[in-house]
Amino acid sequence: MTPPAPGAPASPTSGTVPSPYEPPALYGPDFAADPHGHYRRLRAQGPLGRVRIAPGVDALLVTDYQAAVDLLRDTDTFSKDPRAWQAGIPEDSPVLPVLGYRPTALFSDGAVHTRYREAVNDTLALLEPHLLRAYAAQAAQQFIATFSATGTGDLIAQYARLLPLRVFSACFGVAPRDSERLLHGVAGMMDSAANAAAAYADLVAVVAGLVAERRVRPGRDLTTYLLAHPAGLDDDEAVRQITLIISAGHDPTTNLIGNALLRMLSDTGYGGSLHGGAMTAREAIDEVLWRDPPLANMGAHYPRHDTEFHGVPLRAGQLVLVSFAAANTQSLPAVSDPAVRSGDGAHLAWSAGPHRCPAKQPALLMAMTAIEQITSQLCDLELAVDPSELIWRPGPFHRAPAHLPVRFTPLDTHP
Repeated sequence: MTPPAPGAPASPTSGTVPSPYEPPALYGPDFAADPHGHYRRLRAQGPLGRVRIAPGVDALLVTDYQAAVDLLRDTDTFSKDPRAWQAGIPEDSPVLPVLGYRPTALFSDGAVHTRYREAVNDTLALLEPHLLRAYAAQAAQQFIATFSATGTGDLIAQYARLLPLRVFSACFGVAPRDSERLLHGVAGMMDSAANAAAAYADLVAVVAGLVAERRVRPGRDLTTYLLAHPAGLDDDEAVRQITLIISAGHDPTTNLIGNALLRMLSDTGYGGSLHGGAMTAREAIDEVLWRDPPLANMGAHYPRHDTEFHGVPLRAGQLVLVSFAAANTQSLPAVSDPAVRSGDGAHLAWSAGPHRCPAKQPALLMAMTAIEQITSQLCDLELAVDPSELIWRPGPFHRAPAHLPVRFTPLDTHP
């Protein structure tokens, strides 16, 4: 049976497509095990292909590099406001904690976006690089010390997932008692599982409590600064910007650390071990940002009106996602020069256009520090399983191993 054209009409703004053709699902173990195989098959549909991102929720996914760049920069044709699309999505859909409207820079256009974006940018600008590196190094050393004497560890659960949270919690003034709730809130919403809505609601509750406290008792932290910013954010706006910064900063940074460590541990130049230093932290990060970016599919946009984009008809309010992973790998033959690929001027891992990731530098600094700390202290790290045995996190939006089991020579912690 020939599938309908990628942009073929369905219900007016709903993501549900009543059709005998079942688009490939970007969730579940099959997709997690072989996302690039899915992307190759999607390219047969053209620059945009129909996908299913949750039960009953379909989208168009941009897999072509040039089409992705064009969409990310075209604010005349596309909006970031999801409310027209969202009206046709079940309220309990597991993707709404990531894609559902909130008053933040991510879901706004024009002057509203500018107001929120300036508040976010100015807040993140206070993260002085030398202090951020010091926070990250201190956290890294503390986490490494919890398992360095055992000879085994899980570099996701015991390290990569904890470090960005510790740094962001310290910067925003989150109480240590709330750190665990913050971690589960961010991870739960990104996995798009059945508990995603509850996870996001608890994340919001933690941040709302923090904002309420800082209104009464200001501190020396980013939350206090954001509340005093000339943008004049009300409590809900402040809560939503902070949850955006933490969720968009924590999980992708966790994934970047984990993916880069996996890339280094899988590199044949190491012989399965980090000993010898065949690949630097920055080289591993660059490889990951090109081939397996931490946010694989995101960049949600919605046509402002019925239109045609790269030969594909689109309906007003229809969900269009960008596959940063597919676009990057599709473009690799055109940017095969190592001098070009050694930087980030061409890949789309940080997105592009007016909604380009504002936390790029803090994320890179945390990831570099985390990788340098653990590879210098546990220099004979090696994978404890074959890479083919790793389990990848489910969900349509990110690309990251769920666990990264390793072994190494135990460190003598006694003086």
